[in-house]
Amino acid sequence: MTKTQLSISLNEPAWEDSLDDIENISGAVVAQAVEFVRGNENIDFMNLDKPLLVNLCLSDDNEVRTLNREFRGMDRPTNVLSFANIDAEDFEQSLDIYDEIELGDIIIALETLKREAAEKGISLRDHYCHLLTHGVLHLLGFDHIEDEEAEHMENFEIKILELLNIKNPYEE
Repeated sequence: MTKTQLSISLNEPAWEDSLDDIENISGAVVAQAVEFVRGNENIDFMNLDKPLLVNLCLSDDNEVRTLNREFRGMDRPTNVLSFANIDAEDFEQSLDIYDEIELGDIIIALETLKREAAEKGISLRDHYCHLLTHGVLHLLGFDHIEDEEAEHMENFEIKILELLNIKNPYEE
């Protein structure tokens, strides 16, 4: 079993009143996603017997909008952003240097999360788990730019969420 470490930053205090037991929920989601991917994909760095580190920022629409504008050229908030270290030029070198593998950063916007959950008629917890799973998959190198990639990533999300007793978020 790959050891995962989760560092949570609370940049929006309203998160404390929005989801109970956020640390345990987040830890379970990250661990489940990592273990599922490890068991179903051959990703070299996951076989190095080093802990995997994930940085999670629980934030708001304003911060996510600013990050989107700065890094993606989009002047609007989105539900989740992921900044994967696997995309960095020196990622391969860092695998030899450090005792752990820092996967990157995930930022989730509370207002967008709440709005989307209400629009979809699903619990805030279930939607949060979906977005966090989505973010972890990005940190592990998954993407959804091409249709085939998107289908592969969505199938992994569905299976991981099923293991967490959350129904398929893509069902109509």
